[in-house]
Amino acid sequence: MAIQRNTKQAQQARKSDSVDPKQNNTELAENILRPKKISDYIGQTQIKENLSVFIQAAKKRKEALEHQLYYGPPGLGKTTLANIIAHEMGVNIKTTSGPAIEKAGDLASILSSLKEGDILFIDEIHRLKTNIEEILYSAMEDYALDIVMGKGPGARSMRLKIPQFTLIGATTKAGSLSAPLRDRFGNIAKLQFYSPPEMQEIIKRSAKILNVSIDPESIKEISFCSRATPRIANRLVKRIRDFADIHQEGSITYSLTQTALKAIGVDQYGLDHTDREILETIIHKFNGGPVGLATLAAATAEEKETIEDVYEPYLLQIGFLDRSPRGRVATKNAYDFFGLKFISK
Repeated sequence: MAIQRNTKQAQQARKSDSVDPKQNNTELAENILRPKKISDYIGQTQIKENLSVFIQAAKKRKEALEHQLYYGPPGLGKTTLANIIAHEMGVNIKTTSGPAIEKAGDLASILSSLKEGDILFIDEIHRLKTNIEEILYSAMEDYALDIVMGKGPGARSMRLKIPQFTLIGATTKAGSLSAPLRDRFGNIAKLQFYSPPEMQEIIKRSAKILNVSIDPESIKEISFCSRATPRIANRLVKRIRDFADIHQEGSITYSLTQTALKAIGVDQYGLDHTDREILETIIHKFNGGPVGLATLAAATAEEKETIEDVYEPYLLQIGFLDRSPRGRVATKNAYDFFGLKFISK
């Protein structure tokens, strides 16, 4: 795939991986809670063990790590893994996302700025445009870019070598990646939801970093409400800490945890207002289902992608929702949750 040089595009591309010095406190807190070393990363045991071997082997051979693809629901640690790899390899990481790379020149600028062994992390890689994907083929396999110099009959093509780098892709929709791109990754791994003991370890670690005391009962309660997802657990810990700072002199107790969770609208299953609205809509407006995704999205005023990517996976996991060829169906567990009588169809 040929690339037309464009200075303006190059300047725009450099912005995709820059860090805003005025980033807000929420972003800073999120970065503080991210583990920096593989030994500090809790959960995903098989992925960690394999990754540790791959990193050690690459460092022993003094080569760039093979390209990595991580997929799974949001909040399970794909971005964190990318940063850990960069730290363990002792290299720089440039971060961007599929939608941010709009033109071929954007990607060309990023790739040409990489140094030997550097990591390029592309979040939401499934949203790359087709012409951008085609540029990555030669970059990933041959570490080269095809450049077109000039225009019209006098234009000539030139192959530009780039340093050996590691591409790390993250996606919630591995099936949306084209086969040619997916097959060029040396390691493909799916991140799983976390077990209750793993979630409790993550919560204890986060509370310690945030310098807030928390009792064992609160840790268990928060882990039950975290949807087996570290990002949600960390968000809940930070919000409950706010209540503790105001009402409990910085100490998180079980009674305070229950009060805070109720105030922010999270129940014992980790369901929030939108989760309950989706289930109640299926039960009351569509007689328990089946109902199509587009119809459900219209009835709840939510985007189809939001329901499918954010809410549906957990509702399926806990057995409150089922998918049939004709649409989404509320299960007996969902009826029991709302105290309603379930009528088998």
